[in-house]
Amino acid sequence: MQSAPRPDMFYIRLRDLLVNTDYDSIIMAQVKKAAVRDAILKSAFRLFSRQGYEGTTLSQIAAGAGVSTANVYVYFASKLEVLYAIYDPWLRERLTRLGKELARVRDPRRRLRMLLEALWRDIPAERNGFANNVMQATSTATPEEGYNPTLLKWVEENVASMICSALPPGRSDALGSAGIAHVLMMAFDGFVISYHLRPGNHCSRETIDLMCQLLLGAAPSPPRRRRRT
Repeated sequence: MQSAPRPDMFYIRLRDLLVNTDYDSIIMAQVKKAAVRDAILKSAFRLFSRQGYEGTTLSQIAAGAGVSTANVYVYFASKLEVLYAIYDPWLRERLTRLGKELARVRDPRRRLRMLLEALWRDIPAERNGFANNVMQATSTATPEEGYNPTLLKWVEENVASMICSALPPGRSDALGSAGIAHVLMMAFDGFVISYHLRPGNHCSRETIDLMCQLLLGAAPSPPRRRRRT
């Protein structure tokens, strides 16, 4: 019968393992992985911004990052995933910042106008109209690329919350802020494409005024001054 290893031998082996492990190499490998991933995303952002999603290939992204195409697949499953790794955190931060700005505005009509201006005028044009890459990507995505609607759901939930804070309680319940958010984001897609086709062509202020009237009703007229007799 084979005897069990002595407890002191176990600790000796554990000590040797800890002493002989090259922790610096492990840490450097992790840093290198983060650096490579960052280089891939920077290369992709440059290419998407310059030649669009459809005009960019993974091999071009890899070349710009100084890695092989096979190495890109170590970090990302598809070109679509590369795009969302850039767009997702940026859009979440952008809308979170917008929500904080709206929270400081007391007037509901002004708050709603700020929301619409951000969604329909500002964001479609920001980063040189980068959002159009998402339009190209989602309209041409295949089931194999694995489109994930998580970001869209998050955006619509947050936009719905912003709308709800701008509408009177009764009106918000009657209209349904979730449905309005869905409609606003569908319009957002259209304004993104419109800006791409005609740079500088923003959503008109008349369109924003009309939507404010539809959601809040006509703006109250200023009180008339009485004429002195």
